[in-house]
Amino acid sequence: MSQGQTASASQFQRQIHPGSGRRKAPLAPKGRQADSEALDQVRALLGERSRQSDLLIEHLHLIQDNYGCLSAAHLTALAEEMKMPLAAVYETASFYAHFDIIEEGEAPPAPITVRVCDSLTCEMMGAQRLIEELESDANAQVRILRAPCMGRCDTAPVAEVGHHHVNFASGNSVKEAISARRLHPDVPEYKDFENYRAEGGYALLREILEGERTREDIIATMKEADLRGLGGAGFRAGLKWQIMQSQVHPRLMAINGDEGEPGTFKDRYFLESDPHRFIEGMLIGAWVGECETSYIYIRDEYPAVIEILNRELRKVETSGLADHCRLEIRRGAGAYICGEESAMLESIEGKRGYPRHKPPFPTEVGLFGLPTLTHNVETVYWVRDILEKGAAWFTSQGRHERKGLRSFSVSGRVREPGVKMAPAGITIRELIEEYCGGMAEGHSFKGYLPGGASGGLLPASMDDIPLDFDTLQPYDCFIGSAAIVVLSDQDDIKEVVRNLMRFFEDESCGQCTPCRNGTEKAVQLLTAKQWDTELLEELSSVMMDSSICGLGQAAPNPLLCALKYFPEESRS
Repeated sequence: MSQGQTASASQFQRQIHPGSGRRKAPLAPKGRQADSEALDQVRALLGERSRQSDLLIEHLHLIQDNYGCLSAAHLTALAEEMKMPLAAVYETASFYAHFDIIEEGEAPPAPITVRVCDSLTCEMMGAQRLIEELESDANAQVRILRAPCMGRCDTAPVAEVGHHHVNFASGNSVKEAISARRLHPDVPEYKDFENYRAEGGYALLREILEGERTREDIIATMKEADLRGLGGAGFRAGLKWQIMQSQVHPRLMAINGDEGEPGTFKDRYFLESDPHRFIEGMLIGAWVGECETSYIYIRDEYPAVIEILNRELRKVETSGLADHCRLEIRRGAGAYICGEESAMLESIEGKRGYPRHKPPFPTEVGLFGLPTLTHNVETVYWVRDILEKGAAWFTSQGRHERKGLRSFSVSGRVREPGVKMAPAGITIRELIEEYCGGMAEGHSFKGYLPGGASGGLLPASMDDIPLDFDTLQPYDCFIGSAAIVVLSDQDDIKEVVRNLMRFFEDESCGQCTPCRNGTEKAVQLLTAKQWDTELLEELSSVMMDSSICGLGQAAPNPLLCALKYFPEESRS
């Protein structure tokens, strides 16, 4: 081929493929490019913090807290700074309800965000009326959002302004909170490190660290006490500690403080009043399990808890009591599904909170693929008392042939809602009369949720069932995290079921079809004046049999219980 023919061929190639051939300018990278100003801002926020991928959610919080939203420019800059695919950053950020993603050209959200809880207890106590009042007064500076349970059912209805929660039971108003623009949490009075130690705190941990107790002796005591997981699953703690002994090293620990079940607020109560009893129990568990790091996962709706733990963990570390275990706090971002242990692990790793298939279980393959000891906050809260007072002390508690103590989160139509420390096996009637001051004025007992939104629904006529693990299953219910919501003659059972199913629809992670589509379809069917009970029962069966995790498996429980125990109301 001649030189002229070669030139012609090259020209022809450029006509067919304009991008081919020699270029005068360097090739531009594909995809969004980080803006230099946004990159400088992200780098300034991150400072000396690690850029490891499991800190993605923590870094997203930094940006959101500082700028009020997550702009496309900041997300692109964060992806470049952390050396992560932009798709992975968007995937995580878009999964969590508390992150506001703003694309190019979109206006940022209003400077003040007011979230009003519309879960069951708040709805019963007037959340809808509150939302309407706020929306009528809203302006360009304020946006009003509906939000799921905030773990403050005892002071329902509840609203959150920034990171400040408004307690209506104390006479506060949302309007006052908005005008004050208080964006930092109110930290309640609590037993700090100095006061806890003055009362004998950490003496047990010191004994253990100094070799006065063996791992075998501690495990034996825990198994004899038969303490079970108090986050809802009920797995025996002593057995879990024993299983960890045979796992390979290194090992990790993960504490679940993401109690998003409507009606549940016990963990917040413990952490806001006596946090070191929890910390000591956690550190003992980490020593027994030989866990080199413990991750404490706290829901974003608990800003005061995060503040307290940040303060107090530093004191514990300075004292040398945590030399055997590094401590890290990880902040959730508004996802009920992360209360499921494997979804929590995914979130700690900086990813979407998708539940994992089991087996393998976390004790074998947990965080970062390592054996991980997972516990609920309340479970380790009991460790010190059991080891100091003995297993016999714990098992001597209880009623109706049940053993142990339980903390019940009680809300709804009772005179004195709150966290009630009561014997395991107590009945709902005994709990209301002895611990809650009876029913609220003008209300007659009609029914109750024995285990939060997913634990089912029972009528007042079944008020003699012991409230404990394994006692409610014969009635198609379970105790879960012991969240008790009391209903009265002024509550519509159909509206209760609709509220609960809307919650599950909103909180479904979307990973599996039976739950994702099933909850949506159930909500649609429940809006009808006359329920198609045959279709609802068939849909419920599919969800319970084929959903990946407990959310989809348990979501139909209130519906099925309503059909079974409240037939006149639910089938009319």
